Amino acid sequence: MDNEIGRLSDPGLLILASLAGGEKHGYGILEDITGFSHVRFEPGTLYGALARLEHEGLIVALEPAGRRRPYALTPAGHAVLEARLATMERVLAIGRERTDGVLSKVRP
Repeated sequence: MDNEIGRLSDPGLLILASLAGGEKHGYGILEDITGFSHVRFEPGTLYGALARLEHEGLIVALEPAGRRRPYALTPAGHAVLEARLATMERVLAIGRERTDGVLSKVRP
């Protein structure tokens, strides 16, 4: 995951970004992601991605709070998120630079 930009709607990236704001349970993660990205995915997609991220050591499941199980970002998850965001920022900067150059060459 840390060597690719990935899609902006990549569940793993969105989950890591959500958990960077603090621990959340599944429904809280879904609602947070929808709020900041306008991307909505199904619970099956969420729980599959949570299992993968947990297996990779990027998140950890915390003690259940009633019927809800909160998740938290691990230090490794934070590092992966930072690396992905840095890559995305570089791509964004070069894309902006290049599109600005193209637009200035367009004649009306």
